[in-house]
Order: sequence, then structure tokens, then C-alpha cells
Amino acid sequence: MSRGMTPDDLYRIQWIGEARLSPDGASAAFTVTTLDREADDYRCAIWTVPIAGGEAVQVTRGGGKDSNPRWSPDGRWLAFTSDRDGGKPQVYLMAVAGGEARRLTNLPHGTGAPVWSPDSSRLVVVARTGEDPNPKDDGGKPKTKPARLITSLKYRANGEGFTYDRRRHLFVVSVDSGACRGLTDGDWDDSQPAWSPDGRRIVFVSARHATRDSSRAQDLFVIDADGGEPERITPERWEVALPAWSPDGSSIAFLGDLDAEDPPRNSRLWVLPAAGGTPQCLTEALDRDLTIAETAAPVWSADGTTIVTGVLDRGDAGLLRVHVADGAIERLVTGPRTVQAFDTDGTLQTVVHVCSTPQQPAEVFVCDADGERQLTQLNDHWLAEVELPALEHFTVMSDGWEIDAWVMRPAGCTLGVRYPTLLNIHGGPFAQYGPRFFDEFAVQAGAGYAVVSCNPRGSSGREDAFSRAILGAPGEPDSADVLAAMDEALRRFDFIDPARTAVLGGSYGGYLTAWIVGRTDRFAAAVPERGLYNRYSKEGTSDIWSGYTYLRVRQWEDPELYWRFSPIARVREMRTPMLIVHSEEDIRCPIEQGEQLFAALKQLGRDVRMLRFPGENHELSRNGKPSNRVERFTHILAFLAEQLAPAAVTA
Repeated sequence: MSRGMTPDDLYRIQWIGEARLSPDGASAAFTVTTLDREADDYRCAIWTVPIAGGEAVQVTRGGGKDSNPRWSPDGRWLAFTSDRDGGKPQVYLMAVAGGEARRLTNLPHGTGAPVWSPDSSRLVVVARTGEDPNPKDDGGKPKTKPARLITSLKYRANGEGFTYDRRRHLFVVSVDSGACRGLTDGDWDDSQPAWSPDGRRIVFVSARHATRDSSRAQDLFVIDADGGEPERITPERWEVALPAWSPDGSSIAFLGDLDAEDPPRNSRLWVLPAAGGTPQCLTEALDRDLTIAETAAPVWSADGTTIVTGVLDRGDAGLLRVHVADGAIERLVTGPRTVQAFDTDGTLQTVVHVCSTPQQPAEVFVCDADGERQLTQLNDHWLAEVELPALEHFTVMSDGWEIDAWVMRPAGCTLGVRYPTLLNIHGGPFAQYGPRFFDEFAVQAGAGYAVVSCNPRGSSGREDAFSRAILGAPGEPDSADVLAAMDEALRRFDFIDPARTAVLGGSYGGYLTAWIVGRTDRFAAAVPERGLYNRYSKEGTSDIWSGYTYLRVRQWEDPELYWRFSPIARVREMRTPMLIVHSEEDIRCPIEQGEQLFAALKQLGRDVRMLRFPGENHELSRNGKPSNRVERFTHILAFLAEQLAPAAVTA
């Protein structure tokens, strides 16, 4: 008999990442990440699978992380990044015909994903520059770190630490000799390079304007591949990403928003002349966000008439084909699923993609003339043991808006039995829940809980007006939507026990969890994670400025407003038993946020405990140390069991 998913199953899953189509369209290269229990680390290898069907084969081995596979245009080489020799990731080359991989770069701070020149003779990479952040003396002993003189506002980032003295720049690498030449420099970051079809120019993303330190705006620049001064080709105040040249080199497509200083807004597909000018929006009427992943750039057809891009739509994440001439849209991959990566050939007739559903971790699929087919089955053996309940969609009206919501029954759900239920709130808030494999929900259902989730106002996957509906009042409209979804779930599903419910969420979901329990005692337990609880004290201590983003004023301009929209302002009304989870190296929502809430509740005599993770940052639940991810699950489930008594109750 099958069983529910447990925290320890994280070690059993094959986590498939991006997939890349070979130049001849015969196979796809993709990454597979596993959790190494003994090393308490991650291992990543590159695999290939025939597009026509057949067994997937692992092509890189070792104890490190091999990622970012990129086929050379001539089909001779597979470039990838790896830390197999110790230290930071470097670029390696492996002959497609077979043989050992050879190391190509030796950059002190490592390198990002390689991008091939059209003639397969060179690669462009993004790498950090600057002094070694962990200097050592001649004997290899750590030196005393010097003082840091900070002159910029954006001087550190969650998961990276201090970045003010380690700027990202472009480097061109010779495939034959490995010679590495810096292409850009300066006190700014350069990223997302793409070669022109003739190999003479490179377009990239950078923020070089005078107000870049307090602005979200980024521009597209074009530089000669042999060096020179970059030329900005986009208008000011835009937020741009993921550029892609047209096949004839006359135009560049990109995803972006025309007003970077007025977020959140859906990213749309734009095309502008490669020489600069006024961009043309191809998806104005769609009003959906097109950024499904940080590496999911638009792909042109070989004749330059259509472009494939991703789309987020009411929980789903799929693929579109957009016609350049008139903006007409065709849906390529649709339905209740989540596409997280894709690639295609010049005909756009073969589209390889990585996607998941609630009942299946991500696998590699292909859409071609024969329809859509699954190419890999790396998790089938595990799936034969584990019950992953379906995610059932429903909607509810809240303040005139239709809210998408879902319920997942507990594993082994029995007719006529009521179960304790967990209301999950996603972070962002410009993000979305939807039909994908999510270890959080699967483990919660495996532990005997029903799971309710929704996309309240402020979420992505909807029109701009929906995402912007919480501006000026973050917490008010969206909490109403979340509670409306819970009420509707209670009305519709008789397996939910209304007396045993808990609310939990991470990041902005942690904020909304604390916001809600400061206004209602209806929940038996609450688990806010890595949250924002005091907007005033968070400003200046975080690597983002969420208060300004959603309140539209600076903290010193209206401190009372910042306090009003801080959950801790209502700490005296918080009586729900609470487990606060936070990471000690979180720079997105610094741990002082959790510490304040814990200390206040403790002084008020409330039932509260705090779970702290040393050495972890804001991404603990997604890519923290494997043992910490399992321990986090264990503590949360133990707390919920204590508060909700998860034994089934006859209706």
C-alpha cells in the first residue's frame, strides 16, 4: 500500500532542473539534483535523453555540482559549470562524441552559465570581480578581515552576503585556448548576455544610470564582442530582463515593464530595434506576467515571425507562441501544471520543457508534431511508494474579485472523517500558488492534514489591477481573500474539521500569518516563517525595501503608517499558539524581525516558541542544508501535532 510523503523523502526525489535541446533536435540535456545525506549537501549531474524516446543517461559524475548545460551551436561540445575541482564553479567542456570534460575557466569568484557564440569559438560568462572576501596569508591561514567602507545603498544580498565590492561583469572565453578577457567593468553589475547572430555584438542587462542605487530600473546595452564602450538601447525608467536577438540581428526581444518605479506590474514581451528606439509591446492585451523563471528567455523562430515565451496564468505556468506582426497568441503548453524551464529549435516545432504537477515532481517533456510526451521517468520508483493527493481547484468571491483557491486532501483520506487543516499563504506577495509538485503541501498531506491555499490580491498570474490591489494597504485586502478562501473550503468540503485549523506561511506569507492572528483567534495554531513583522525596523536592514514598494512612502515620511501596517503593532491581540521560524543569516527579512515578535509574545505570557537556524538564509526551505530542511519539517509537524491532534475524527 502507498503511504504519505514524509520529510525524509526529500532524499529520495530526483529534482530535475532546466533542459536544453541539442542543435540537431535529437536529444535534450538536463540537470538532476539530489540531496546527499552523508555530506549534508547537494549533488547535481547532467543527463541527456533522446527526443524520440528512450532511456535517460547520466553524462557527468562526481561529488560536486554540475549544472547549466549548454550545447555548442555546431553540436560538438557541451559546456557546463561545475565545482568538481573544489572552490567556485568554473566552465567545463565535454565533447559530445565522448571523453573527459576539461576545465576552461579559472576565475577567482567562479562563473555563471556560459553562453555560446554563434560560431562555437567563444563563450561569454558573467563573473564577480573584486578582492577575495576570505583572504588568507602565505601560510593559508585566514587573515583579519579589513573594515568595510560602504558608500552604496545596495551593498549586500540574501544568500550572497556583501556585494558592494564584488561587481558582476562579462568575460569572453576562447574555447581553444581558454584565454579569458574582461569585456565590461565599472561600479555596477552586468548580466544576462546574449550574442548577436553574426557574433559581433553582445546585448546585456545593466543599471548604469545615476540613480541606480535607489531605483529598480535596468537597461539593455549592446557592446562590441571585441570590446569597446557599451551603448544603451532602451528608454529610461524601464525594468528589463532576458534579451534575445532576432535571427537577422535587426531586433531584440525582452521581457520587461515600462515603469520600473511603479511595481508590481506584469512583465510583458517587447521587441525593439537593435540600434535602439521605441520598444513595441506584443502582449499588451494579455495582461499576464511572462516571467516563469530567471533563465526563461524568449526564443525566436528561425524566420523571425514568432517568439515562444512563458506565462503565469491563475496558478498555471505554461508556454505561448506570440506572432511578431500582430501580437496574436497561441497556447503551446497549457492546463493545470507548472512549466519551470523550456527550450526550442528554430522551427518552434519541437519544444522541450520541464514541468510538474501536484502528483508528480518535475520531469522532462516534449511537444512536437506527435503531441506532448513525457521523456523522463526518474521519480517513478518513488511515486510507486508514495500517495501524492490531487490539488482540487475552487473559487470564491471576495470584495468583487474571484479568488483562485485549492484544497489537498490528506493522504489516505477516508470518507466520513474530518481532518485538521492547514491554511498556507505564499510569499512574494507577487508570486502564485498553483498546480505543481510542492514538497510543503505533500509533506503536510502525508502527515494527515488537509491543505488549503489560494492566490489573494497581490499575487501574480492575474491582471495588473489584481496584483496592485494591495498598494497602500498590504495585509488588508489580501487577508480578507485568504480568510474568504478558508471559509469557502469549510463550506464545500466536509472532511475539514473547523475546530482544528492552523495558518502558516513564509516571507510575505509570514507577514500575513502574523497579521491574521493579530485580528482573529479562529486558528488553533500559527507558524510564521522568515517574516516581516515590524516594517519600521526592517527598513535599512534588509536587501529590499518592501515598505516603500507597497506603502509608497518612506519610513520617516509617515512612521505611523509603517507602524499601522506592522503585525507587531497588534501583538497584544495575538493569542494563537505560535512557532516562529527564522534563519540567522536571513538578509531579506533579518532575524531581528522574528526576535522582536518572539520577545514581545513571551513577555505577554503567550504560548510561543522560536526555531532558529544558524548558517541559513531566507531560502532555507528551498535550498538550505538538507538536514536543516528535514529538521525544519520535523519541528513544524511536531508543533502542529501538539496543537491540532492530527488523529482523524468521525464527521
